[in-house]
Amino acid sequence: MRIDFHYGAHSVPESERATRQNSTTVSGAVNVPPSGEDQAQLSGAQAQVTALAAQVSQLPEIRQERVQALRLAVESGNYHADAGKVAAAVVEQMTFGTSA
Repeated sequence: MRIDFHYGAHSVPESERATRQNSTTVSGAVNVPPSGEDQAQLSGAQAQVTALAAQVSQLPEIRQERVQALRLAVESGNYHADAGKVAAAVVEQMTFGTSA
């Protein structure tokens, strides 16, 4: 594997150098004015967090009775999972986001 330290590097034309020296780009999106005033731009992550929180609130509660029954079966050696079915379910969950 080779690391290219010049990947994405490009020369800035002389006409743009003065402009770039007078303004700073934050995260490649917002130009900060040379006046020294502080500015902030919100990313919209709040909407994503709200959507994720709504999804989490819709997930079913843990069925403690079922968990305990499975725990006892595993501990006693009476539970035998089909590795192929487990693998298929994991791949399906990762690929399609569906639950079994």
